[in-house]
Amino acid sequence: MARQTEFIELSEQEQSSLKTFFRSGNSSNRRQTRARILDLLAKQTTPPEIARLLGCALPTVYNVKRRFLAEGLEMALQERSRSGKPPTISGEARARITVLACSEAPEGHARWTLRLLADKSVELGFVEQISHQAVKQILKKTNCDRI
Repeated sequence: MARQTEFIELSEQEQSSLKTFFRSGNSSNRRQTRARILDLLAKQTTPPEIARLLGCALPTVYNVKRRFLAEGLEMALQERSRSGKPPTISGEARARITVLACSEAPEGHARWTLRLLADKSVELGFVEQISHQAVKQILKKTNCDRI
């Protein structure tokens, strides 16, 4: 037997908030999609139909609905913070490493190597420790072609 879809009911205040939200149009696409999902659920559109209309995944529709029922309108529209390790190398250190890589190579070397850059960065006190692979990732993002 197929599962019955439970639709949501928006209060007058929530409906007016969504209308204002749609009119402003200065939010991210993901936030707009979440708002449209809630609006369509309130208009008793089925989740598979919503997913098809908005071009999103069916679990997205169910997740937005679940968050709305558990935490309310504002939390259902917001992006949750994502986990992940914060960067260990500061932006200033990254900039200094990039400037170092774009400078002239040290005496006795034709050009900078990743290991030379890593050693010199530690020697100059930009960072306490850094691997040549971390230097590679920093320079990869800056399109530095001096290496």
